[in-house]
Amino acid sequence: MHDEHVIRLSCFLGVLTAVAVWEVIAPRREPTVSKGRRWFANLSLVAIDTAVVRLFLPVVPVGMAYLARERGWGVLTMIDLPDWLAIVLAVVALDFVIYIQHLLFHFLPVLWRVHRMHHTDLDLDVTSGNRFHPIEIVISIGIKLMAVALLGPPAAAVVIFEVVLNATSQFNHGNIRLPEAVDRWLRLALVTPDMHRVHHSVIPRETNSNFGFNLPWWDRLCGTYRPQPEAGHTGMVIGLREFRDQEKLGLYRLLVLPFLGKIP
Repeated sequence: MHDEHVIRLSCFLGVLTAVAVWEVIAPRREPTVSKGRRWFANLSLVAIDTAVVRLFLPVVPVGMAYLARERGWGVLTMIDLPDWLAIVLAVVALDFVIYIQHLLFHFLPVLWRVHRMHHTDLDLDVTSGNRFHPIEIVISIGIKLMAVALLGPPAAAVVIFEVVLNATSQFNHGNIRLPEAVDRWLRLALVTPDMHRVHHSVIPRETNSNFGFNLPWWDRLCGTYRPQPEAGHTGMVIGLREFRDQEKLGLYRLLVLPFLGKIP
């Protein structure tokens, strides 16, 4: 798909703008720290992550999908399925892979060293959905490449998955208020901001729950689902106990964070 980059950039900017406006109109929580400093760090990471991928990765998941189809790699190339069904199955399977990846980033100390940067944000909003260390992005793409090679999905499925993953990440990190009834029904099919916010609690048992980004089913099936934070959404504390000083969470500090301290 030659328009992949245009599609992804357009969706990224569209969702970012829409959720940012929503946050102004109907915020869920009052900010506790400077928004300008956080936005600068989080959006700078988007540019850095993109540059690292372009410089150091010779192939991305969409390219692997074309290669897998051309060479007959993967389960889906061995089964005669309608294109629409192959796309649906591939998107669901890739989402499960990302759920497992997220678990590993929390429970393997060497991966948590990298991923914890994402959890140092002291507030949550649409930009938090892009707050990932370049090393984590490279590891994540490596996992996706292996998953795509094993699945053999249509290239369209990979583009759809990548676009939806980025869109839902920005949406469910958003500081936006949804009516309780809407949230209750929506989270049956999609990870909502209230569902994902629990995952960013300072309380470890809440941090280690609600790992899904797109589909909420994996948390329910695997026993990692927690419906609400103990202190409520307006009373809960966001972030990690060991990183509470915003002055020490600038862009440079975030980039070197994986190399500081001992692995817990």
